[in-house]
Amino acid sequence: MEAELIAQLRRRIPAHPLLRLGPGDDAAVLRMADVDECVVTVDLLTDGVDFRLSKVDPRRVGRKSLAANLSDLAAMAARPLAGVVALALPRRHGLRLALELYEGMLPLAERFSLAIAGGDTNSWDGPLVVSITLLGAVTERGPLRRGGARPGDHILVTGSLGGSILGHHFDFMPRVDEAIALNDRYEIHAGIDISDGLSIDLAHLVEESGCGAVLDLDAVPVAEAARRLTGQLADGRTPLDHALSDGEDFELLLAAPPDVAERIVAEQPLAVPISRIGHFTAEPGLWQTDKAAGRQKLIPRGWQHEFD
Repeated sequence: MEAELIAQLRRRIPAHPLLRLGPGDDAAVLRMADVDECVVTVDLLTDGVDFRLSKVDPRRVGRKSLAANLSDLAAMAARPLAGVVALALPRRHGLRLALELYEGMLPLAERFSLAIAGGDTNSWDGPLVVSITLLGAVTERGPLRRGGARPGDHILVTGSLGGSILGHHFDFMPRVDEAIALNDRYEIHAGIDISDGLSIDLAHLVEESGCGAVLDLDAVPVAEAARRLTGQLADGRTPLDHALSDGEDFELLLAAPPDVAERIVAEQPLAVPISRIGHFTAEPGLWQTDKAAGRQKLIPRGWQHEFD
C-alpha cells in the first residue's frame, strides 16, 4: 500500500528547481544557494478537531492543510520554498484518501512555487491526521514578527472577518503575496495571521510586543458571512462578535507607524482592502472603543486547544 502511494505520488508531484532529490529517498535534498535565512513552520490538522471528514471533500481538507501552513509563512512575510507532508491515515480506503488529499494540495503548491520535497505516511485505527512542515525564505526586509509593535503604531487588517465556518475556512487564499508586497514597500513593525480570532491574535501581538492596544470596534471590517451566520444561529452573537472571535479568517493583522498606516490605507496597494482598526499603546492591556459605549476592557476570545 505505502509503496504504491509513493509510486503514484512520484508520478504526480511535479519537478521543481529546488529539488535535487525529491520524494522516494530517505530524505530530500534541496538547492538553496541564494537563501540566507529560512523560516520553518509546522501545522497539524486532525479529523474531528479541525474538520469533519465525513462532511467535506478530502481535496478541500488537503488544500486547507497546506493553506494554513502557507498562512504562517505569510505572517512572517516569507517566500515559500519547500514542504514535507506527513499523513496518519485510517486503514480503510487510506490510499484513495491520501491521493485525494494531494489533489487538493498540489494546485496550491504550484500557485506559490512550493516544492513538495517528501513526507511520511502511517496507518492506524484512529482519525485522519495531516501534518505539514514548510520552509520559507526570509526576504530582504527581514521577517515580520509578533514582537515588533510599538506604542503609537496603528493596527491594520486585510480583508474582512467572521463567519469563516460557512466555507472560507476551507477555501481562503493565504496572504503570502500580500504580506511580501507590504513588507517590501512599507515599514511594517509586526505581523500575525488571524487563525485563532481577531481579538485573541491581537492579544498575541500585544503580549509579544510588551505593549497594549485599543481596538476600534466601529472600524472592524465585518464579513458578509458573519452577518449570514448571525441570521442562521440563535446564540445571540452579533456579526461583530463573529468578526472578533470566530477565527480561521487567515487575514493579516499588522502594526505600522501612523504615517505609514495612513499611506497604506489611502493608497490601498493590494487587490484586497486594508483597514485601520486601532492603535498600540504604552499602557499594557487590551481595550475596545466605539461611539456607543466608549472605551472598555477587551476580553480576547477565540480558538484555543485545551489540554491538561
